[in-house]
Amino acid sequence: MDFPTTVERAQLLRQLHAQYQPLVLPTVWDVWSARTAAGAGFPALTIGSHPLAGSRGAEDREGQTFEEVLAAVRPIIAAVDVPVSVDLEAGYGQEPADLIAGLTEVGGVGLNLEDTVHSEGGRVRSTQEHASYIAGLRAAADDAGIPVWVNGRTDLFLHAEDAAGVLDEAIGRLRALEQAGADSVYPVRIQDDDDLLAAVTGAVSVPVNSTAHPVKHDVERFRRLGVGRITYGPLLQSAMTDAMKDVLGPWTP
Repeated sequence: MDFPTTVERAQLLRQLHAQYQPLVLPTVWDVWSARTAAGAGFPALTIGSHPLAGSRGAEDREGQTFEEVLAAVRPIIAAVDVPVSVDLEAGYGQEPADLIAGLTEVGGVGLNLEDTVHSEGGRVRSTQEHASYIAGLRAAADDAGIPVWVNGRTDLFLHAEDAAGVLDEAIGRLRALEQAGADSVYPVRIQDDDDLLAAVTGAVSVPVNSTAHPVKHDVERFRRLGVGRITYGPLLQSAMTDAMKDVLGPWTP
């Protein structure tokens, strides 16, 4: 069977976001987990930076170079015939055009881009700076003729002592990302707060991505709250770790 081209995968990923409410993208980290998730029937996947780093003995938060990430995700993407998005953290210091070129060269057709710049002491980009980077990604993808799905992430809730206190600022940032060309937006660390999730989904017109735990959360709840896209972050790998410990426990000396 011939695998679809990169453009065909990108087009399919876009169609899937319109077809499913929400679209669940299992977060995988190697060929085995990707093939397992695709074999279970999921029509698209995402590769998470945290589980990818953990599987390679590296640190998350840009503990790998862009080149190392590309080398790691290439065989994962090649192993499945479904579209794959890749978490590219804050961009590894790359220009947007170089990020798109590297991603699409290895077959990736979607990306996640956050506003915490780990290579610069963990500073958070300003709203305009982050929106400008997202706009650069959108323009580069358009120039390449590949409709890469851009998921614009903000960590404002993650860094705040009072998540509700930064809601207005976060919504302003997410709206700026939408206007800059983000296909979906991702406010992390509010997956357990119904009020915050509902406020965010009601404030933007593009799909809102939420983190979910594959065991502890319920997809119907996210659907009811208007979430359009779900990824697991490191939580699928964490759940698998717990399951593996349970299986191996009776065998330990």
